[in-house]
Amino acid sequence: MKYDERDIMFARMTYQSGGLQYEDYYKRHPEKKEIDDTLRNMPNICGEGTATYHPINGKMVDSTFEFLSRLHPLCQGDINGIRLENYDKAEMTERIKGLATYYNAKLVGVTEMENNHYYSHRGRHPEDYGQPIDSNEQHPYGIVFAVEMDQDYIYRAPQLSVSLASTKGYIDGAIVGMIISHFIRSLGYEARNHMDGNYMVIAPLVARDAGLGQLGRQGLLLTKEYGSRVRLGVVTTNMPLNTDAPIDFGITTFCDECGICSRTCPGKAISKEGPQDYDGILGFKINHEECYRRWRSIGTDCGICIANCPFSDHVDPSLIEKMKDDAEIRQKIIQNFKEKYPIRPYLRGNPDWM
Repeated sequence: MKYDERDIMFARMTYQSGGLQYEDYYKRHPEKKEIDDTLRNMPNICGEGTATYHPINGKMVDSTFEFLSRLHPLCQGDINGIRLENYDKAEMTERIKGLATYYNAKLVGVTEMENNHYYSHRGRHPEDYGQPIDSNEQHPYGIVFAVEMDQDYIYRAPQLSVSLASTKGYIDGAIVGMIISHFIRSLGYEARNHMDGNYMVIAPLVARDAGLGQLGRQGLLLTKEYGSRVRLGVVTTNMPLNTDAPIDFGITTFCDECGICSRTCPGKAISKEGPQDYDGILGFKINHEECYRRWRSIGTDCGICIANCPFSDHVDPSLIEKMKDDAEIRQKIIQNFKEKYPIRPYLRGNPDWM
């Protein structure tokens, strides 16, 4: 199964009444029109009328997204006409991973790109709305990396600082992706940076298959090292590289038994039900509309489910290695977190400098 970018919340919220995208989308999906119109008419994130509104601090987040949008034309570019041939794949793979790490990526992996890693159609911007992502736009390899979001800022969720942490993650990811893609093109190969607002791929699926982590109950990639307190970036390329294998450290079972994020989600958007099979992907049901409703109400991208996950708090690696086949270890991880944070991790207020 391939996902259509036109169906994601961030795309749907750009469709304005009377516009071509609006008319086309809701003609095909009339069942989404009422809820989307309601959400679209709520105050904007960081906007006046939201619970966290601040006329100056909110501009920090808005300005970051404006800057990110200006980087989109740089995601692709000219390719050196002289191609590097007969290189050592293992050495090149390690060189690229090292470069990404030097520019502050915390985790890096490589996978062979599958058809379902790519969206079926684009939908986020009017100029490419509805364009199918053809096979000639799909590269055979994906380099995926995770950058860490600041724990102190995430633990202030859902205050404005959580959005700063989020946007900084997008900036860090964009920089890593730009460096890698420009480097690969200088060696004579195609490379495209997939960054915030300009993805052609579904980053969590690419990251899962490259061995960075597994999909957690909140629908996000959950890593051993940082939980889902990461932002992801992907560079796709036709440069042959060595690939990594997916990992299974027991997250699906852990999330099924834990459920802290579903109990504390303010929008009740994270299902309390067990995992389900979604066309070969084992995961948990998320109500994206209710999640996004909370974002528009609070004025930030909430982040409570990220903050309130035991894996966001650096679980002992020795416990992680044993938890897949040991229910007692899984319960110990959950209990340790509950004892440390009886309600949930919460730092009151934004940092002093804000």
